[in-house]
Amino acid sequence: MSSSVTVAPVPGFVVKSSSLAPGTLALSSQHPTDPAKTIVKSVHVPHALKVFVNIAWADQVPPPPEGSDDAVRAAIEGQDLDEPGWIVPVVVSEGRQDTDKAGKPALVFDAVFHTSLKSRVLKDLAFKTFLIELALQRIEAQSSLSLSRALGTPNIASKGALSPRTAAVPADFFPPGHPHHASSAVGRKLVEEVAPKPVPKKGILRSKSAAEASAHMETPAWTWVMAGSAIAVTIHVPKLTREHLPVAALDLEPTRLLLSIPPLYSLDVDLDATDAELSRSVAATGAGPHAVEQALMLKRAGRELDVDGARAEWRVGEGRLVLYA
Repeated sequence: MSSSVTVAPVPGFVVKSSSLAPGTLALSSQHPTDPAKTIVKSVHVPHALKVFVNIAWADQVPPPPEGSDDAVRAAIEGQDLDEPGWIVPVVVSEGRQDTDKAGKPALVFDAVFHTSLKSRVLKDLAFKTFLIELALQRIEAQSSLSLSRALGTPNIASKGALSPRTAAVPADFFPPGHPHHASSAVGRKLVEEVAPKPVPKKGILRSKSAAEASAHMETPAWTWVMAGSAIAVTIHVPKLTREHLPVAALDLEPTRLLLSIPPLYSLDVDLDATDAELSRSVAATGAGPHAVEQALMLKRAGRELDVDGARAEWRVGEGRLVLYA
């Protein structure tokens, strides 16, 4: 369950990044003559295209839950604690086209956090870095772009105007007593489907056999990027609904990723295979040369998947599964 919230961002600061690899971004805009219609177009994103991220504040975005100093510091340092993790809600906009000061093409995204975080950003550089990384990871997961961590900080409050927008925010992210807060039962379900959570060893998110995968299932598109010290794999499953979650299975091994969502999707990426075997198996799915390149690059990343520290997010509303390992 999500609540529709109108967010009015207030400019904070700007971070300048760039695309690490060519890609495609879906951009939506209002129809010029019919405001009820939306036009969606695919835009090619070349390598090294400048990407500006507006870090902004809004009271309408849920604040982070109260947490101990240890929980907050663990979140900043990317560690795990026995106590529940400390999460920071953020509303990320779709990308939009713009230009840099030299008139060259660029992309702009907005990442909007609760206003209460502004004061901490001003006095805690590590926390500021944490929010920037969180914004970049969220943009990468939402757009499937790979963004550079070689960052610039233009001396401007925002790149372009920040307009109010309507966002769907998980109701469990709002504090108890808030009009948009969900009941504890609904909130528990939301955490399972939306929020990051630990993956048990061997990665069984849901107890269904991978043997249920069949040749009739579609192989989903997927991409990966380095997100700090973790590998972030985004799997695109646009046909996924919450009704499919009880039979979905994600299995993770140090050198293998398997996904089965009967009767929709099946994915098997075996990094122990030779380059030729891996290329053939990926190409046989009809996924195209980009998928083969992604698989080979992941194999050559020089590290195994972190099974014990892995976490996954079922982003049903976005049609994505995001795995951090």
